[in-house]
Amino acid sequence: MPRSKKGKRGGNSSSKGRNGARGESGVSDDDLASDVLSHYSSASESASVIEEGTGEVVDEQTAQEETEDKLKQCIDNLMEKSAKTRLAALESLRLGFSSRVLYEFLLERRFTISDCLERSLRKGGGEEQAAAATVCALLCMQLGGGVEGEEGFKMLRPILSSILIDSCASLSARQSCARALGMCCYVSASDDAEDLLKSLGHLESVFMGAYPLGDGTLPSVKAGTPALHSAALQSWALLCTLCTASRINTILNHHLPHLHACLESSEVNFRIAVGETIALLYELGRDIDQEFEYEDCNALCDSLKSLATDGNKHRAKNDRRKQRSIFREVLHYIENEDFTEEKIQFGIEVIYIDGWMRRKIYDAFKEVLESGVRHHLQFNPLLRDIFGLGPPLILDASVKASRISRTERHLFNSAAFKARTKLRNKVRDKRADVM
Repeated sequence: MPRSKKGKRGGNSSSKGRNGARGESGVSDDDLASDVLSHYSSASESASVIEEGTGEVVDEQTAQEETEDKLKQCIDNLMEKSAKTRLAALESLRLGFSSRVLYEFLLERRFTISDCLERSLRKGGGEEQAAAATVCALLCMQLGGGVEGEEGFKMLRPILSSILIDSCASLSARQSCARALGMCCYVSASDDAEDLLKSLGHLESVFMGAYPLGDGTLPSVKAGTPALHSAALQSWALLCTLCTASRINTILNHHLPHLHACLESSEVNFRIAVGETIALLYELGRDIDQEFEYEDCNALCDSLKSLATDGNKHRAKNDRRKQRSIFREVLHYIENEDFTEEKIQFGIEVIYIDGWMRRKIYDAFKEVLESGVRHHLQFNPLLRDIFGLGPPLILDASVKASRISRTERHLFNSAAFKARTKLRNKVRDKRADVM
């Protein structure tokens, strides 16, 4: 099934739902959400024992069909007048979309779902807007980087951007829209310079509110705003991985000095987001020029050393531990280009997070998918394409018994990821003049 401009994506699907099955009107919203969640859990369990016999394959297909029947009821509930009913439906869709790959099921319903999500974003309260934005990100992730995903993003980008930059909107809704805008743009508009630039600009307009004032002091912000700044900065950093070399140079010159100053922020999570973004920008700069170095590098390293050894008793113990760990990594990378490799295992496969760009991409998907990220790494063609894993594996017990070595897996994954990055950069270089 075509899901990308690069051609067909791997993976098979037997996700045709049963016709006519509908949830009974007498079931409460909470019961429906709980029922849907139980189907996700049982489906995951059945998927883990497929190789034990032919009967389990039937169980997996049945579980998929039952899940889809429940999701049909949830989609219908998005049109209800009751805000509580709509909110419960959005939560059930979030759980379903993050737990399973539902491309075929969503393909024929994508316009209906997009219309409902747009309505919730325009007319719902803050909690409903936040939930709808999260489902927007998951929907784009399910549809992939092809025409279907682009259509959904074109429809939803204006309202996501509008809420994000609306200072009167709920902070939780704006934060969720920041994450959704970054993820949807990364998945569905990676080769569209206009959408990419607009999304970058909207995200910048939010987190630049934390930049130093004219006298060099950091602004005072109301409670909850630093979390919004962090979400916008992290989504912006994700989109920076799509930018051309000329755009990266502009970003480095303009943003690094301001981000350096933001390391003095009193909010630990925002400081950490700033530190990780600085490391990512450094990596992108070194990809362009191996000799790249920030003009005030010595002062930056001093700031990082201070944060990496911070023993301020006024900060929570866990915050100090987390901050010291992150800033040690950032400092080691800037000084020596050292990076602590992370191993992510799912099924019999493994990916290695061996750079800041790869970590940023993985963390962005993990934040949206939560516990479902490993399932999607196994079966979602979009994620498998992004991480260079190839089509989803279909293995019998004898194949599972023979595993390639750790080194071979690492070399293959790293080579595939770098080859994909180079290919995408070639495509972007052709539109560099636009940016």
